[in-house]
Amino acid sequence: MNAQLANWDDLRIFLAVARAGSLSGAARRLGVNHSTVFRRIAGVEDTLGVRLFERLPTGYALTPAGEETLRIVESIEAEVATLDRTITGQDLRLSGTVRLTAVDMLAFWLLPDHLRAFRTAYPGIEVEIVVGNEALNLSRRETDIALRIGNTPPETLVGRRVGRLEFAVYGSPDYCAAHPSRDLAQHDWIGFDNAHAALTRQLEALLPGVRPTVRTNSVACAVRLTKAGLGLAVLPCAIADHKHDLTRVAALPETFGLDLWLLTHEDLRHTARIRAVLEFLTPALSASLDAVRQ
Repeated sequence: MNAQLANWDDLRIFLAVARAGSLSGAARRLGVNHSTVFRRIAGVEDTLGVRLFERLPTGYALTPAGEETLRIVESIEAEVATLDRTITGQDLRLSGTVRLTAVDMLAFWLLPDHLRAFRTAYPGIEVEIVVGNEALNLSRRETDIALRIGNTPPETLVGRRVGRLEFAVYGSPDYCAAHPSRDLAQHDWIGFDNAHAALTRQLEALLPGVRPTVRTNSVACAVRLTKAGLGLAVLPCAIADHKHDLTRVAALPETFGLDLWLLTHEDLRHTARIRAVLEFLTPALSASLDAVRQ
């Protein structure tokens, strides 16, 4: 690695482009604009005196030199992340920033009221919400806490099981009035793509051969599509039951539920501000889920 290349931010941008395969994807991941990524990558290549990426119509592909650079920079990233987690894990202050990632439906409808209460209890802690279906990496400190749905969380993470997210079939009142059939297979369906693979698999098992008329990677979008009358959708009860313009059409087997987890990296579990978020949100979110079953 060229001794002049001492800016870790440049290396982070290189990693983002290598992983995203495009400047635009890297820019979205880093929260900067396209031209900044282009300029910084060009600067890295000028400093090293070698081309790291092939500019292809389909995106940016690593050259052999880029592949070797990626191997080295990922080892540097791992060491930096270890240092960061180790130092952060010793932080006993109830202040600072906690970065929390959640899919849209949880960030839009379950978290806000609880975070308002958390802010009152812990005014020195700033919570940064990252909304998206992409599983940000806790080991690389892309996020501090992840609110994730799934029955088998990664073994490398630690945290709390918040509760069970129950699902049911919903439709708009207008759609239900126009399509009164009790045979679910006869209805139009709003489905999900691989971002919600667990839901997709369970829906396929429930209704073999049924193909959705529209798919989305967003549960929030699915709620809106259902309200618009495009068909039926499997939606979380903790959210859909509170929508006056949605009707619960059918219950689902208990196996359709998914566990909700608050997860962090083991090195961060004793950081005061992260522990405060975990200990506050776990019972609060659990109460929201329990209220649906009562």
